[in-house]
Amino acid sequence: MKLFGTDGIRGHVGNFLTAPLALEVGISAGRILKEQLAASDDRAKVIAIGQDSRRSGDMLSSAIAAGLTAAGWDVWHIGLCPTPAVAFLAANSPEIFGGVMISASHNPPEDNGIKFFDRHGTKLCSDTQAAIEALLESRTDGNHSVHAPIWGKYHEKADLIAEYQQSLQSSIAIDLTGLKIVLDLAHGSAIRVSLEVFQNLGAEVICLHQEPDGDRINVNCGSTHLEPLRAAVKLHNADMGFAFDGDADRVLAVDSNGRVVDGDYILYLWGQELLDNHQLPQSAIVTTVMANLGFERAWQKLGGKFVRTAVGDQYVHAEMVRSGAMLGGEQSGHVLCRHYAISGDGLLAAIHLAALVKQKAPLAELMDQSFHPYPQLLKNVRVEDRELRRNWQACDAIVQAIALAEQDLGDRGRILVRASGTEPLMRVMVEAETLDLATHWTDNLTGLIEEQLVKN
Repeated sequence: MKLFGTDGIRGHVGNFLTAPLALEVGISAGRILKEQLAASDDRAKVIAIGQDSRRSGDMLSSAIAAGLTAAGWDVWHIGLCPTPAVAFLAANSPEIFGGVMISASHNPPEDNGIKFFDRHGTKLCSDTQAAIEALLESRTDGNHSVHAPIWGKYHEKADLIAEYQQSLQSSIAIDLTGLKIVLDLAHGSAIRVSLEVFQNLGAEVICLHQEPDGDRINVNCGSTHLEPLRAAVKLHNADMGFAFDGDADRVLAVDSNGRVVDGDYILYLWGQELLDNHQLPQSAIVTTVMANLGFERAWQKLGGKFVRTAVGDQYVHAEMVRSGAMLGGEQSGHVLCRHYAISGDGLLAAIHLAALVKQKAPLAELMDQSFHPYPQLLKNVRVEDRELRRNWQACDAIVQAIALAEQDLGDRGRILVRASGTEPLMRVMVEAETLDLATHWTDNLTGLIEEQLVKN
């Protein structure tokens, strides 16, 4: 039973992610975490639960809480909050042994997900995920008994969000007075603390999509739909804008000219600042295979080390811990800076980029001085059949076409074909020296994937 993908358990609510499944996941995870607690000297007894604004969130968080309390854990329900708030509390509260976030991040409203965090605020390792899946499978085979020495208790703890908010505000030493900033809150988790954080730091703030509406979360707004933010930045003559995804663990920015500042640019600009201040061990940035080749070559020109991992912030984080790197992230807007936090945090990255602008120069000027990206095209092909999607490399025609494309590009570009770990999609990314070359191979490969995995 394979449930965990690149970012927890995620899928369509009703036909995959249901209340009974969430209950069983809660019981199984609760029992595995209890075993880990018993093997340690830790005296924590609480699992914290947060959620985004999706309509299905209450149902799933209640089911998870029921499973965890059945396994003997006390549950503290934080309510609407960013995913990094759950990670922060798990890592910093002596009473909390782990956390759960109910969210499907950037996915549409009809999806939802379950993300687990361990005692250190990091996502569960693959061995723990596999143990939960194995126990869950044994329970679905008919073993539904639960043996706990004492049932856990459930508490509402919305006030804990203040600790996370204070950690954000104290992470920068300057104020943002004089900056006009637009925030697109995507009807999601960023609503809880973002406006107050930026205002407390002195910025003038204009908010878009600031109602917690689970039926509109990520719909034509937020980090996956930047047009409203770009228009608002120009309309209000703002210095910059930030767009968050549904659970606020990622952010994309827009400069005063409406130019998109993605995760690659945020990493480059923040990395330069840390490098200048001798706060970047080995001059290293850790990112994924999706990072732009222009970013890589520009960073290497500065004398920096550029490390790529598989797609997923958990892989970036694991490599950062292994190598001692302090800055990493993804082009999509997950940014991790271990000087200030243990997990990707869109709000943290936003206030530090704003602080950099306040100290140095307008964001548009910083962008002009950064790097020129290679033309990069990303196209998705919807493949509903999960087995076909996961085993796409068994298709010789696709594998051979990729090899031919890579031979043609040589050192003039890159190709990445992969199955999404969060959606029923095959993703094709082609990067090349010219747009025509990127377009040719993108169209060629996506057409072949449709022919081999969809039409057949």
